[in-house]
Amino acid sequence: MKRSSLAVREWLTGYLFISPWLIGFIVFTLGPLVGSLYLSFTNYNLLQPPQFIGAQNYFQMVRDPDFWQALSVTFYYAIFAIPLDLAVALALAILLNQRVRYMPLFRTIFYLPAILPPVATSVLWNWILNPDYGILNAFLHALGLPQPQWLVTPQWTVPAYIVMSVWGVGTWMVIFLAGLQDVPQSLYEAAAIDGASVWRSFWNITLPMISPVLLFNLVQGVIGTFGYFTQAYIMGNGVGGSNAGVDNAGLFYALYLYIQGFAELHMGYASALAWVLFFIVLILTLLIFKGSALWVYYGGERD
Repeated sequence: MKRSSLAVREWLTGYLFISPWLIGFIVFTLGPLVGSLYLSFTNYNLLQPPQFIGAQNYFQMVRDPDFWQALSVTFYYAIFAIPLDLAVALALAILLNQRVRYMPLFRTIFYLPAILPPVATSVLWNWILNPDYGILNAFLHALGLPQPQWLVTPQWTVPAYIVMSVWGVGTWMVIFLAGLQDVPQSLYEAAAIDGASVWRSFWNITLPMISPVLLFNLVQGVIGTFGYFTQAYIMGNGVGGSNAGVDNAGLFYALYLYIQGFAELHMGYASALAWVLFFIVLILTLLIFKGSALWVYYGGERD
């Protein structure tokens, strides 16, 4: 009996300690999640009570050309931006892992853009990418290269965002740097004794040892890409009041969700879009984790 009462007391004490988080999770996460799921099956525009319409919002997506445009723009951006950003972040991490003077200063300089506010960064890049007086086209002109019409023509809208994404790889760079510093130096010494080249050491030692870090950054990249909003909203030229660029060339999925929910007041349809986005990210993440067994190496694993 005493043991039972002690267990109950410990159980109550444990839940008492986690109650602030538990209450916050129920009120601010689980509650809105359930509410948005219900709203996704309703016709709701903030001006009248929700009217249950079943799965009509989801059927409407299939016939909505803007939905497919937003999906294609987001996938286009993800397919090119994520690999490019991972490659640049890893290259910078390798460079900043060298032992040279003033290395802490260099690391700080390369990391600083990652902590700048997204709005400030968007305003800055709006100037850099300006096709008439932007510094990027001025640099390309000095090199005798063509000057694209960034953010002005549809074909150069998403590439402009891809170029800008390299600016913010500082967080991935720091994570890669931590992974590189965790690789045992004895492995490189053994490879050098065996006559391995720098490239072979990188391919056979560095990449396998930092593959869990690469997996983490990849998953974070997928999640962040499908939530890409602030830059597209700030830098869009507002054609049609949608901030989606010329011919909706910059209509990212999160931006389209915002337009439907807060500009058009189609909250029911926006909730349905949010749940479709949730399942897209979930499926992609599960596929990445499923395929990671083929290329991710954990040091503690045994065959």
